[in-house]
Amino acid sequence: SRETCVVRRGVTNTPLQALVLWNDEQFVEAARALAQRTLAGPEGRTDDERAAAMFRRATGRPPTAPESAAIGRTLDAFRARFEGAPDDAAALLAVGEAPLPDGMDPAALAAWTMVANAILSLDETIVRD
Repeated sequence: SRETCVVRRGVTNTPLQALVLWNDEQFVEAARALAQRTLAGPEGRTDDERAAAMFRRATGRPPTAPESAAIGRTLDAFRARFEGAPDDAAALLAVGEAPLPDGMDPAALAAWTMVANAILSLDETIVRD
């Protein structure tokens, strides 16, 4: 009868939700903005410090050791991919309307964008318990 109200969203990850979180222009642009902020911010200069700051900003807590290791492996894989395919990095960074910052390495920014996209797609990030 549609007369029910749910105040709290349950933890879910449907294929459609995953598709939107990974591919929608707004989410990709939000991930790029988070990556830009992380790379330009004062939170740290090493990859581990930056990854921890990004994760903490999105989830409100520091990453565990296994999470940090997974983020590091993911960053390394995306960095290698985009360094070998600069056109792919440029295509990813062209998504959205926000201007690109001057002086940032496109391959590094694209790699961090993909890491940010993964972090922003976590159930822990999108569902408030």
